[in-house]
Amino acid sequence: MQDAAHTDFDIELQLLLDAIYHKYHYDFRGYATASLKRRLTTAMGRFHCQTLSQLQSKVLHEPGIFVGLLDYLTVQVSEMFRDPPYFKSLREAVVPLLRTYPSLKIWVAGCSTGEEVYSMAILLHEEGLLERSLIYATDINAQALQQAEAGIYSIERIAGFTQNHTQSGGRTSLSDYYTAAYNRAIFDKRLREHIVFSDHSLATDSVFAEMHLVSCRNVLIYFDRTLQDRALGLFNEALCHRGFLGIGSKESLRFSAQAEHFDEFVSTDRIYRKRGLTP
Repeated sequence: MQDAAHTDFDIELQLLLDAIYHKYHYDFRGYATASLKRRLTTAMGRFHCQTLSQLQSKVLHEPGIFVGLLDYLTVQVSEMFRDPPYFKSLREAVVPLLRTYPSLKIWVAGCSTGEEVYSMAILLHEEGLLERSLIYATDINAQALQQAEAGIYSIERIAGFTQNHTQSGGRTSLSDYYTAAYNRAIFDKRLREHIVFSDHSLATDSVFAEMHLVSCRNVLIYFDRTLQDRALGLFNEALCHRGFLGIGSKESLRFSAQAEHFDEFVSTDRIYRKRGLTP
């Protein structure tokens, strides 16, 4: 009976994901099944559903439910200068090469609530590159994008952000970039002047500009192999000749169909460089 229950859950899961795709045009069908199961089981409790079929009925007939469900389907876990060695490697190994371009376009894919985007903007400002940079910050969660564009975070998180910034090789004080009020830290609007926030799905959407650097960290781990290859194919297509790609510390290009298009640049911090054209 237990195997049958698992089979029913799997069938209901596929039907729910199909319903979401056809009703709302969000495609989660290529997301890693084990992760989806855990998050949707939690969501069932939140929305008082005994089965995924009940949740599917609510999603189809109560649009407000889907807005809440998105927070379970899209993982909103981030922090500023997360994995400081990654940002230190960007600063020391990638920035010197980015300096050679008269203008820069950078894509932070799966930007969540914006912590990594502001980290990138601050790093570029400290390295004297922000004025000639445009950062595209994309995500599929509209509410997360609104939070990212607001640039407001709990003051309780700032100590951790500050420590990460220092460990990443920060050249200034993080406090130079925000104003504290009412237990919140509001990041400087001058950073946002160089950021474009936009809805974009790695599962269904196309490339929209040529980039010098793509940073997509701790997103691919939630995709199955097929969707990983699609996303990496988009990054390859978007990157300029010899452009850079950064991914999460637990992610790799090693088994991807796109691996042949990249060289390891800083292997310890998962930074890759697009290969040049072969003669």
